Amino acid sequence: MNIIICGAGRVGFTIAKLLSEQGHSITVIDQSSEDIQKINDSLDVKAIVGKATFPSILEKANASETDMIIAVTRNDEINMLICQIAFSIFNIQKKIARIRSQDYLNPKFTRVYNKENLPIDVIISPEIEIAKSIQRKLEAPGALDSVPFADNKIRLLEILIKDDCKSIGIKFNELTMKYPNLEANIIGINRQDKFFIPKKTDSVKKDDKIYVIINSSQMSETLEAFSHSEKISKKILIIGGGNIGFNLARNIENTLETVRVKIVEKNKNRAEYLASELNDTIVINGDGLDEEVLTEANLEEAETVLALTNDDEDNLMVSVLVEKFAKDKKKIEDKRTMALTNKQNYSLLQSSLKIDDLIDPRMTTVSSILKHIHKGTIENAYTISNGEYEVIEAEIVETSELINKEIKNSNLPEESRIGAVLRDKKIIIPRSNFIFKKDDRVVFIVKKDSIPFVENIFRLSSV
Repeated sequence: MNIIICGAGRVGFTIAKLLSEQGHSITVIDQSSEDIQKINDSLDVKAIVGKATFPSILEKANASETDMIIAVTRNDEINMLICQIAFSIFNIQKKIARIRSQDYLNPKFTRVYNKENLPIDVIISPEIEIAKSIQRKLEAPGALDSVPFADNKIRLLEILIKDDCKSIGIKFNELTMKYPNLEANIIGINRQDKFFIPKKTDSVKKDDKIYVIINSSQMSETLEAFSHSEKISKKILIIGGGNIGFNLARNIENTLETVRVKIVEKNKNRAEYLASELNDTIVINGDGLDEEVLTEANLEEAETVLALTNDDEDNLMVSVLVEKFAKDKKKIEDKRTMALTNKQNYSLLQSSLKIDDLIDPRMTTVSSILKHIHKGTIENAYTISNGEYEVIEAEIVETSELINKEIKNSNLPEESRIGAVLRDKKIIIPRSNFIFKKDDRVVFIVKKDSIPFVENIFRLSSV
């Protein structure tokens, strides 16, 4: 596909990198000559300095021959205008815009987004997506991440293997025999910052991060198999009442009735706004780095602490204070900490600062955008390992070359693994002799280089 990306920041850069590596023809537009130079120095794409709202600049980017435009500049209004011009002048068929302002996202006003008014096909709200991602983590205690597929009947779990895990050293084919009733399939391992798709003879090792496709109804059993028996936190403390903290608190109020949330927000006006909009959440106006404020917020009783301010350093410092507080109170094992960080190199500090999870808003946003780009019958996608791999959900239609073929005789890429199949409301963990049928919904992992090939396998038409 020919794709124009407007905005060369961290998200725009990452999307351009991943899509160009998948074989798409990419053009990036940004006003910053410095950001465009980084693009030119690093990626094999066309890069243009200029305002993407100028028709002449879009024309220079060959907009009339473009299949899709992705507007991820730092300004909501500019992203909206880009989509309008792309449609009105150049008739670009698919338009994706990143929009942050919550007022634009109010359900009362969404009727404005249509071909007659404001032609945006897909709206991505990073704050909403990140809040959803955090809630998934909260709902799967013991897992680093939890991602639903196939109408939530299938789930991807990311699990850290700690030193007390009873499955350490056991080969994967032996795990299947040890847990015969467990509908689960290990599709990937991150070991010492290197990701690979495991073989049957590989075994679990301490500090592995394993990626497991499961029957969603067996989440607790799966986590228990890897010695995780944590319970859902009933008391949550959020430091930072921005859009992420606000959306998370509101989601929890609507879905997790037994969970109690407190928010510490430094800005008085914002704190008053939060208090007026949230029903059951306690809002405290104060500095989350102030130990007296944390004491007032009853940090001692909080089971999960989320540092979600707009400042990476503040979020890391909050985690340090939580660690110190918990150690002083001898409740260190009872605390789960998560911190929002925009800078990748801060991941090096995660272990030393005893942070359970670092939340990367860039990859969350990128993943939410990429799932709207794939062709064929691909319905969902989730990026892992900084975009090197994707976990994809796709439906098998009558034109697919997989129909009536066994997995072992299929033409699937070497760097891929079928995780699970939904067939007639039944979850199947397939073996090599599994035969694909029409209407199967397949969840699998694939390396980014092979995604165009996979899209062809799951194409809608043989023409």
